[in-house]
Amino acid sequence: MVSRVQTIAFQGIEAVPVDVQVMVAPGKKNIHIVGLPDKAVAESRERVQAALHASGLSMPAKKVTVNLAPADLPKEGSHYDLPIALGLMSALGAIPGDALAGYVVLGELSLDGTIAPVAGALPAAMGANAAGKGLICPAASGPEAAWAGSDIDIIAPRSLIAIANHFRGTQLIARPEAKIHQPAGDLPDLADIKGQESAKRALEVAAAGGHNLMMVGPPGSGKSMLAQRLPSILPPLSPRELLEVSMIASVAGELAEGKLTNRRPFRAPHHSASMAALIGGGLRVRPGEASLAHHGVLFLDELPEFPPQVLDSLRQPLETGECVIARANSRVSYPARIQLIAAMNPCRCGMAGEPGYRCLRGPRCQADYQARISGPMLDRIDLRIEVPAVSASDLIKPASAEKSATVATRVAQARTIQRDRFAALGLGGITTNAQAPTSVVEEMAAPDAAGVTLLRDASEKLGFSARAYHRVLKVARTLADLDGSEKVGRIHLAEAISYRMTGERLAQAA
Repeated sequence: MVSRVQTIAFQGIEAVPVDVQVMVAPGKKNIHIVGLPDKAVAESRERVQAALHASGLSMPAKKVTVNLAPADLPKEGSHYDLPIALGLMSALGAIPGDALAGYVVLGELSLDGTIAPVAGALPAAMGANAAGKGLICPAASGPEAAWAGSDIDIIAPRSLIAIANHFRGTQLIARPEAKIHQPAGDLPDLADIKGQESAKRALEVAAAGGHNLMMVGPPGSGKSMLAQRLPSILPPLSPRELLEVSMIASVAGELAEGKLTNRRPFRAPHHSASMAALIGGGLRVRPGEASLAHHGVLFLDELPEFPPQVLDSLRQPLETGECVIARANSRVSYPARIQLIAAMNPCRCGMAGEPGYRCLRGPRCQADYQARISGPMLDRIDLRIEVPAVSASDLIKPASAEKSATVATRVAQARTIQRDRFAALGLGGITTNAQAPTSVVEEMAAPDAAGVTLLRDASEKLGFSARAYHRVLKVARTLADLDGSEKVGRIHLAEAISYRMTGERLAQAA
């Protein structure tokens, strides 16, 4: 007799159905697991035997074969423990044979029979719901899985004994409730930064349109402080964005206690990060920092210190909004619609261009340092600003800076205008100007006559690429949205063009 239990394998954030087939037949007492299991899956036999023994069930003195179908799909992770154990319990008659037919099962077993949490409960629940099935998952993963929908049947037991009693009718396991993670403390406020008014303006524009931003300035000028305060002026995640972000975090095992949060991700990897850490990859093809920052902010401090090949690996995700990791035997795609915020010193010594300072290496120090960033990478950054050192008068005078809540209100109003515009154009999946496809940019950001003249002259003088031309229009459209203007004027284009001037100087160095 063969008992069957449905589980899943992960390909990116997609849940692929896997059929766990358990057969008990005469032969030498042992458990054989087949179907391309990795080391974690192969070790399941030891955990399953110990958990069954701790739960009062003895292994039959027969040969047990476990097949994970389809057999040509690699199986990775420890979440196969629970489906294998339940399949064996069904074969032994400890659970009714048809009780598991309507469920997808995942969970890791401890040696004492308790069920430990696993990564990927939310994508598994979404896949089970789409297939019209319920979900059996660890109790600690239940609040996470409950976000898949109120109509999905979720059983979240703490142990093998609890689930056996549930199916026998002697114990009822209540459906878990979806929970929100309440972050501790408030976000850093823009009012903490003294001076740097032009940088704050650029930060507001970047937040309003979802544009990429690069800040260039000497050490201690406040670049990192500005970047860390960007989340305080960004709007919360929409329900659709919340699920997308949480599914990636779930696969990566980064959902604390199964609770979701509507704050936008803010990821700040160190400049020693490898390409696999930034884009994704590794032995089990996990999401990288770019995907974990989906619908949020990826902050790269000390930008030129990143290896050039690692930086250039971001060029495709910045353009397409996804990270594609291709291997000889697999191809995995993770969403990565990110807002890139970068900070860098003007040269290796950090003080090039500052009054009263003279670099011993001269202009070559600045040129060599900035040349570590490729021109195509710079071309994808919409706003490039210089952040000068803060003067003593800015630090001494009483603080009267604008609070993040005030700026966040203007950003939210501008984003509402953009969302309504794209909805009217039939582009409901797009919410910011930075995401707008090229086919609608010239229509939605058509400048007036004076603006057309200015844009033509600037394009010829600065040598804009086609990408740069459209990105200038997107930034100008965002500036008009912040002003509440339906038409993109000359003043909006002039400011948008000024944000690329620093980048053009950097591009000459590159």
